[in-house]
Amino acid sequence: MFQIVTDACCDLPAKVLAHYKIVSCPMFFELEGQEYKDDSGETLDYSWFLTKIKENVEAKTTQINVGKYMELFRPYAQKNIPVLYVAFSSGLSGSYASSLLAIDLLKEEYPDFSIISLDTKAASLGEGMLVLEAARLRDEKKSLVEVVQWLEHYKMHLRSWVTVNDLKQLIHGGRISKTQAALGGLLSIKPIINVDREGKLQNVDKVRSRKKALNYLLDKTAEGIDLSISNQLYLAHSGDDEIAEKMVAELKKQHPKAVVSSYVLGPTIASHTGYGCIAVFSMGKQAR
Repeated sequence: MFQIVTDACCDLPAKVLAHYKIVSCPMFFELEGQEYKDDSGETLDYSWFLTKIKENVEAKTTQINVGKYMELFRPYAQKNIPVLYVAFSSGLSGSYASSLLAIDLLKEEYPDFSIISLDTKAASLGEGMLVLEAARLRDEKKSLVEVVQWLEHYKMHLRSWVTVNDLKQLIHGGRISKTQAALGGLLSIKPIINVDREGKLQNVDKVRSRKKALNYLLDKTAEGIDLSISNQLYLAHSGDDEIAEKMVAELKKQHPKAVVSSYVLGPTIASHTGYGCIAVFSMGKQAR
């Protein structure tokens, strides 16, 4: 048996991670001059954080450093327990690179330690989906190698469709200019975002009105969906619970054979998407 480890960017709640015996490395962010720990909702009040984001308070996030990874992995190295780390996309953070360096350093002390850091090229519940698929395969008694092979083969089939309701956080992240945001706000422009093969966010389209943006996500999810890979669908949202509930209901209606789960975006991801983000994750027939 092996231990599955992930990070807070997977946006799976602490109780879900605990249920599947998954260990998560927390992320840290700064808000109004104070540092907070994103620990998957174990101690941090997400509703408080989302209220701050709605008020346009800027949060600054940091990647996981080598020292934190060494602290996390060392107990398993000491006990010679194999580890699979399912990591946040290298296209969005340097955390994955830090995990590799930490592993190299630990293996100098524990040369027989078996550990694999897997770059999901995914974010939020896209990463979370792969984490839970890894747990499913582990519970089916698949070996560490078999689980890694599955994840490497299917991670490019993961589809991520995202829209944001507030352009302010995209300004903070440098993804659009203040002029573009002002114009977009006047015209009710809603960007459509997905994740490319390198695990980076890309703006693929823009539509006028929130309703059209949400329908766009539903339509794109339905195109080429492959429930034979995984019959799970995930919806992530940062506030706007009413819209999230309607989207879940529509996904269940359109895909009655799927299991639809909905979770709130954690602070690390929501810091960049802003209040009112909606994202849908599924497996598709074609690789991205």
